[in-house]
Amino acid sequence: MANILRKIIENDKGEIKKLEKTAKKVESYADAMAALSDEELQAKTEEFKKRYQNGESLDQLLPEAFAVVREGAKRVLGLFPYRVQIMGGIVLHHGDVPEMRTGEGKTLTATMPVYLNAISGEGVHVITVNEYLSERDATEMGELYSWLGLSVGINLSAKSPAEKREAYNCDITYSTNSEVGFDYLRDNMVVRKENMVQRPLNYALVDEVDSVLIDEARTPLIVSGPVSSETNQLYHRADAFVKTLTEDDYAIDIPTKTIGLNDSGIDKAEEFFNLDNLYDIDNVALTHYIDNALRANYIMLHDIDYVVSPEQEILIVDQFTGRTMEGRRFSDGLHQAIEAKEGVPVQEETKTSASITYQNMFRMYKKLSGMTGTGKTEEDEFREIYNMRIIPIPTNRPIQRIDHDDLLYPTLDAKFRAVVQDVKRRYEKGQPVLVGTVAVETSDLISKMLVEAGIPHEVLNAKNHEKEAHIIMNAGQRGAVTIATNMAGRGTDIKLGEGVLDLGGLCVIGTERHESRRIDNQLRGRAGRQGDPGESQ
Repeated sequence: MANILRKIIENDKGEIKKLEKTAKKVESYADAMAALSDEELQAKTEEFKKRYQNGESLDQLLPEAFAVVREGAKRVLGLFPYRVQIMGGIVLHHGDVPEMRTGEGKTLTATMPVYLNAISGEGVHVITVNEYLSERDATEMGELYSWLGLSVGINLSAKSPAEKREAYNCDITYSTNSEVGFDYLRDNMVVRKENMVQRPLNYALVDEVDSVLIDEARTPLIVSGPVSSETNQLYHRADAFVKTLTEDDYAIDIPTKTIGLNDSGIDKAEEFFNLDNLYDIDNVALTHYIDNALRANYIMLHDIDYVVSPEQEILIVDQFTGRTMEGRRFSDGLHQAIEAKEGVPVQEETKTSASITYQNMFRMYKKLSGMTGTGKTEEDEFREIYNMRIIPIPTNRPIQRIDHDDLLYPTLDAKFRAVVQDVKRRYEKGQPVLVGTVAVETSDLISKMLVEAGIPHEVLNAKNHEKEAHIIMNAGQRGAVTIATNMAGRGTDIKLGEGVLDLGGLCVIGTERHESRRIDNQLRGRAGRQGDPGESQ
């Protein structure tokens, strides 16, 4: 075991040395680029395109192209990528995954490989986990790309096919993984080529790559159409039946989310629906409705798996991001069963027209790379499924965050009281606090307790995600208290207000462990970014 570990560490060290050598080459162009006027620097893009068409490879253009982006970023954004960011950019260009600690400026790191690969004219897709991040990054980084003479498009679900085509024809396209997937499926269903919106899939750079390529790898994207049906009544009858059951009438296994009637439940079903044999071939459809009603009532939890919108719609809550997934529905009639359970209008059933998993779709790109702060835990999957290596990049400044050990309490009530006490103590001295929860109901409960304790705070969960940007913007201010589901775990840069550094920086309190250790690490990583002090508990 010790030998294997030594080998891994030595491999990583060798890789870092190679990256440093190329990064120094990029840095050697810094003075020459700084001496150019704006017009001369902008003209470099056309020069690179011509050189590429004349046979120079992107690898050969890399040092100079990266240097152009660095100088451009300094002039347009007021940011100058550090050496570790150049190293991360090189790894991305080679189709691998740089593991960069949260807060090390992954968005700026991506600008260099995105620019370089856009020079080929074949298109670059920057994939984010939600449309809020797509719009934010496309707006902020788009300034730099446009200044350098490249076109930038944002592909959102609300856009028409013509607008989508325009976005995909840009040099750089920002989109979410689900939108690119659905566009791919729809393109495969059109009759005429001119109705397609995408170009051939060339290079994708995936932000939070572990979430998209590992956590959601097997998630099927399904395009479906309505089925004419008079089955709404059956959903309501099945729902009314399962609500009469007691715990003795069914067998349930929460971890695997499976449930089924046992003998007493079957007897009750036969009596309720006036049947001789529930499992007769003629009753196959009915058993399907009963199974869905059981899952809807006893496994799918309100405010954890889904929320009910003010418009009386059932919205799925993404377990990894805590956000609601607009326009997405549970398949095989489960969504309708939940609608019946919650007493909202039951929508028509649908049939699948086309489907693909994220894993199969992303393997169609000529080149695939991605960024993460916590990818080493899934190194084997990345290598075996996508042929991508995880390369840890050193931090620019030493990490100053203090990570406290876990605290265990005998009851939930005792735990939440301790959380409120800790928050109160920090609030009174002015230190900003971010309380991370797994479920919407936990964030609501802690919010209630904080109100009773007289502590002003903001709540960020699937119910009020539209206020996300505003809440995150203020979460690092003196005396700010924010409660969030794992929505605040990804792509959210909490900037510290005046005087907060002297108070110990942002403190992150996790109320419970997530299923994935990576999400715990991401929550921790909200504090102590870029060498700032911070705490996590």
